[in-house]
Amino acid sequence: MKVSFVIPTLNSEKTLKVCLDSILSQNQPRDSYEIVVADAGSSDATVEIAKSAGVDKIVNNELKTGEAGKSEGIKAATGEIIALVDSDNILPDSSWLAQMTAPFCDPDVVASEPLAYTVRKNDPALTRYFALLGMNDPLCLFTGNYDRFCAVTGKWTGLDVPQVDQGGWLKLTLSEAALPTIGANGFVFRRSLLEHVKWDTYFFDIDVMQQAVAAGYPYVAKVKCGIVHLYCTRLNDFYRKQKRRIRDFLFFAQEKQRTYPWDKQRKMGIVLFAISTFTLLPVLIQSIIGFCRKPDSAWLYHLPVCWITLWAYGIGTLRKVIGFKQEPVKRDQWQVK
Repeated sequence: MKVSFVIPTLNSEKTLKVCLDSILSQNQPRDSYEIVVADAGSSDATVEIAKSAGVDKIVNNELKTGEAGKSEGIKAATGEIIALVDSDNILPDSSWLAQMTAPFCDPDVVASEPLAYTVRKNDPALTRYFALLGMNDPLCLFTGNYDRFCAVTGKWTGLDVPQVDQGGWLKLTLSEAALPTIGANGFVFRRSLLEHVKWDTYFFDIDVMQQAVAAGYPYVAKVKCGIVHLYCTRLNDFYRKQKRRIRDFLFFAQEKQRTYPWDKQRKMGIVLFAISTFTLLPVLIQSIIGFCRKPDSAWLYHLPVCWITLWAYGIGTLRKVIGFKQEPVKRDQWQVK
């Protein structure tokens, strides 16, 4: 089965080379996979880096968002298997692709995803924190809706997902009642799945899996491997991303382009998150639990990350309630300093 790596980019020169190097170091024949980069008009050296690495295709992403980039890249891809890898992802070892595609020997499995984020001791502390937490949004810890191993809980999700251990991977049976936010940072799936979901013009990963489950394709593999995510190195970068996340979501939800049932989230979890962040103690206890299980000074970031999330989401929601026009955050100067 030929694999198509699809990578959306926008001013990604800081991370793209190591991302591509990790793909090109896979212990699979080079003609067994292709690399498609969907660039959103980068003004830095992103495109030059992609060309120098010898990617197979570079396509334009005029709509600029990562979701639009995934859609454009998929259109240009030719593989039977699509591997969505972000420009700030690094495959942790040369066997990653072989491990991620092994579950497709089971005809029921429509997609696979790493079980964890890889923690590297030399990465910046904030990057290590998110890898240890197993999610990019601390709110998910309180709702139980996450999809990577979390050192605080000792689980890869807080939802009751039926699973069968297949040795190198877990075979999941997803449902509308137990549907973790699967679909990003190393999400690999059969091209045939696209026939049953809405993915053009925007590939909203968690919505795609929700639609797949609704269409009768609930089997997903959680592979016992990791992936590096160079998500953030500074708190102000994290704030920008949380601000982008809430404003983009509110806009596309208003435009009826989102289908994942966020309204069925554990609302008490959201309330608990707000109370815990305000009162400090529960968040500090989580930090201590995380540190006891995985000792790392990076846990000091848990409290400020929770506060930033509460502020960004609170302001975004308040803007909607007041009646501000909903629109996504502009990408024109994204990551340009």
